[in-house]
Amino acid sequence: MNPDVAADIKELSDTLASVEAVTDLDAVRAQIDDLEQQAARPDLWDDPESAQKVTSQLSHKQSELRRIEELRQRLDDLGVLYELAEEEGADGADARAEADTERDRLHADIASIEVRTLLSGDYDERDAIVTIRSEAGGVDAADWAEMLLRMYLRWAERHGYSTEVYDTSYAEEAGIKSATFKVDAPYAYGTLSVEQGTHRLVRISPFDNQGRRQTSFAGVEVLPFVEAVDHVDIPEKDIRIDVFRSSGPGGQSVNTTDSAVRITHLATGIVVSCQNEKSQIQNKAAAMRVLQAKLLERKRQEERAEMDALKGDGGSSWGNQMRSYVLHPYQMVKDLRTEYEVGNPSSVLDGEIDGFLEAGIRWRRTQSTAS
Repeated sequence: MNPDVAADIKELSDTLASVEAVTDLDAVRAQIDDLEQQAARPDLWDDPESAQKVTSQLSHKQSELRRIEELRQRLDDLGVLYELAEEEGADGADARAEADTERDRLHADIASIEVRTLLSGDYDERDAIVTIRSEAGGVDAADWAEMLLRMYLRWAERHGYSTEVYDTSYAEEAGIKSATFKVDAPYAYGTLSVEQGTHRLVRISPFDNQGRRQTSFAGVEVLPFVEAVDHVDIPEKDIRIDVFRSSGPGGQSVNTTDSAVRITHLATGIVVSCQNEKSQIQNKAAAMRVLQAKLLERKRQEERAEMDALKGDGGSSWGNQMRSYVLHPYQMVKDLRTEYEVGNPSSVLDGEIDGFLEAGIRWRRTQSTAS
C-alpha cells in the first residue's frame, strides 16, 4: 500500500478511536440493554409521555452505536480494498478509484461524528426548541423567515429527525412573522445552538415590480427543551392565558373553536403561543414548555452576564449577525464567524447545512478555549 495512503488510513483510525473512547461504547451498550428492558415492560404505555421518551432514547442510542460500528467496519474494509487493487496491478485502476472515493467519504463521515464529541455543555444532549422571526425587510423578510423555516425542517428530514411545529404566525402578504418548532434528535440543542443569531439574505426581490435588489433579515433563537429536573416553576398568578382561533396564511381561520393559546409571563413580558394541537389543553401544555425554556435560558443568560462582569470581558456578541446568503449579484452563503462558505445557496436552503453546523461547533470550542 502507498505509504501516504497507509498513513492517512492510520490517522482516520486514530481519530475514530478517540471518538469511540469519548463515546464509551460499552456504556452505550449498557444503556441500550437497560432501555430495551424498559421498552419491553407490559405497562410501558400506561404513561404515554414516559413511554415515548424511553422509545426515543432507545432509538437514538441504537442509531449512535450503529453509526460508529459501521464506520469502524468501513475503515477495516478500506484497507482490504487497497490490497485488492494492488493485487490486480495495472488492471486495478477502477478498484483504486473506488477505494479513493470511499476514503474521501470516510474523511467526511468521521469528521462529522468527531464534532459530536465537542458537544459537552450542560444542555447539549437535549432536544431543541427553535424560533424564527422576520426582522427588517418588510414582506421580503417575512418570506425569508419562511425560507429559513423550510431549511431547518428539510435538514431534520434529511437526518430522519422528527419535528413538531408549535406555532406559526403568518404575515399578511407572504411568508411568516414567526414560527416555533421542536427538533427531537440526539444533541439537537448543542448542534443547532450555533445557528442562533441574525441571518441576512440579499436577492432580487420577487415582491418588487421594478426588480430591485433587496436585503432582508431574520432572527433565529435556539433553546434547550425543558425537562422535569430543571425545576422551572411558573405560578398561575404570574401568567395571563388568552385563547383564540388558529389562523392560517392571510389571517384566515383554520379552526372553528378557540383552541389556540397565548401565554404572557407578566414579570418579564415574555409571550408565547401554540396553535398546532387540536385541543386547548394540548396547546396550553406545549406553550408552557416553550415558556419554561425561555425562562430557563433567561436565567442562564443572567448567570453568564454575572460571570462575564466578574471576568471583565463584557460578554460575547457572536450571536448577532452571523451568516449571509447572497443570491444576487453572485451566489454564495458565508458564515461571518467561521469564514466557512458554500457557492450553492440552493443546496443550503434545501437543508444541506451540516458543513456550517460543524464549522460553528468547532469555532465555538476554540472561542471557549481561548476565553
